[in-house]
Amino acid sequence: MRLILMRHGETEWNAEQRLQGQDNSLLSERGVAQVKRFRPYAKALQPARIIASDLGRTRQTVALIGHPDAPSDERFRELDMGEWTGRRKPDLIAEQPEEYTAWRAGTFTPDRGETWGAFRTRVAEGVRDWMACTEGDLLVVAHGGVIRAACHEFLDLPPSRVVPVTPGTATILHFPKRDGRIAQLEGYNIGAVAPDVSVAD
Repeated sequence: MRLILMRHGETEWNAEQRLQGQDNSLLSERGVAQVKRFRPYAKALQPARIIASDLGRTRQTVALIGHPDAPSDERFRELDMGEWTGRRKPDLIAEQPEEYTAWRAGTFTPDRGETWGAFRTRVAEGVRDWMACTEGDLLVVAHGGVIRAACHEFLDLPPSRVVPVTPGTATILHFPKRDGRIAQLEGYNIGAVAPDVSVAD
């Protein structure tokens, strides 16, 4: 079976290069357009089941691809970024470059934030639980961090080696066995997107 991970469309905070974590902002006009371009592709993939993070930007995205009633699962929420929530990426890089680099590598946690290990564990549990009860491919509408966590768990790619995915794109993992352990990367950052879209978290 395949696990199809779609990142939500660009939000207003993405456009401002602000870290959202579990806070939220609405999709920007460009984000809405990204998702609408992706909709035919999502339909062509013919997933057997569609799940979404329970955060507003993913619920808006899953509705725009034609599945407003898809179930939510809070385990697919973005990483909780604690005190860094709402901070601009350029400011963090300028003020705390070592900490920012370590955070991207999963080895630093901002105050009141979620550790990478805890985040990876909850994402993996959510994936395995839904795969176990799905006959066919599973589409999860989630966040950039969720995709990095899945790549770490199922492809053994550490977060420091995973390039941020573009909003409104899909990453596809193929599981030769249904045990939810080892996957193969079938596609990364794929979809009908404009070349200048934001990749901020």
